[in-house]
Amino acid sequence: MTLRDLRDRIDRLDAQILRLLNARAQRVKAIGQMKTKQGHSIFVPQREQDVLARLIQRNHGPLPREAVAEIFREVVHACRDLQRHLHIAYFGPEATFTHMAARRQFGSRATLFPCRSIADVFDEVEAGRSDYGVVPIENSTEGVVNHTLDMFIEVDLKICAELELPVSHSLLSRAASLKTLRRLASHPQALAQCRGWLEATLPAVKIVEAASTAEAAKLAASDPRAGAIASTLAAELYGLRILAQRIEDSHNNLTRFLVIGRESPARSGRDKSSILFSIKDRVGALHDMLVPFQRHRINLTKIESRPSRRKPWEYVFFVDFLGHVAERRVQAALRELEPSCLSLKVLGSYPLS
Repeated sequence: MTLRDLRDRIDRLDAQILRLLNARAQRVKAIGQMKTKQGHSIFVPQREQDVLARLIQRNHGPLPREAVAEIFREVVHACRDLQRHLHIAYFGPEATFTHMAARRQFGSRATLFPCRSIADVFDEVEAGRSDYGVVPIENSTEGVVNHTLDMFIEVDLKICAELELPVSHSLLSRAASLKTLRRLASHPQALAQCRGWLEATLPAVKIVEAASTAEAAKLAASDPRAGAIASTLAAELYGLRILAQRIEDSHNNLTRFLVIGRESPARSGRDKSSILFSIKDRVGALHDMLVPFQRHRINLTKIESRPSRRKPWEYVFFVDFLGHVAERRVQAALRELEPSCLSLKVLGSYPLS
């Protein structure tokens, strides 16, 4: 076959793919109309996960799994947008890792609105100005994001989904090389995650804390002798050179993000739930609170404590466990737990990422 023959075949395949994509879009629009009539949510994270998992499993190449996932993730996002255009608040500004997480979860067609604080994200969703919000909850090396936990104490919103994003830091600058840098800016967490590399590579450079990695990139864009630790997306947005990549001390560096909304999704079969509770101050109280989970064979995956802010030395405990609040064993455990609590709040059940 000639080169022209092969290209003609590709053109015909492209036309078939386009027809099939539009046929899929028509079915999705019909489903969207049914969802609206029945009062169902447009965003169904477990369904989107199932679609991608099934296609990745059926893929036999030569396209790699990652490429198939990216292609069909955008197809799913574009088709969802035909059902209803979503407005998403996220802890901004642009080019932060939370921005990247929001884009990954909701796609490029959703309206992504950056907020100056995590509290503002909760406020946008609670007031109905945004359909969902995206906030960081914990990093695998630096731990939990306390601001997010504190907002769940104050605001009655639900966790709708979670996603984990590998966090890879780059050193960005207008400078041509590391030798000309005189100061370096980034968010405190990013600086902490790259501490070893900085001490070994740039020991004499002045370190400056910024409100976010994106703010650091803005500073670097205005000063040719400054650098920033940020994402490669920030390099694109602010016209910076990438002087070094993957400078984080741990290459297993993940950040977990939560999607918050006004309702939790339905049971999927592979779920995680989050609750918070406060307890009476007595010997063995926390141990006793955990016994119902053991009795009903519920696997706890995380427990954190925070001051309640209502009374000195009173604490609120955040617990993640495997299972959905619609399950009988989970309901039984919560019924046993509640009488011993000063307060008990279910933050939501959502598909396991």
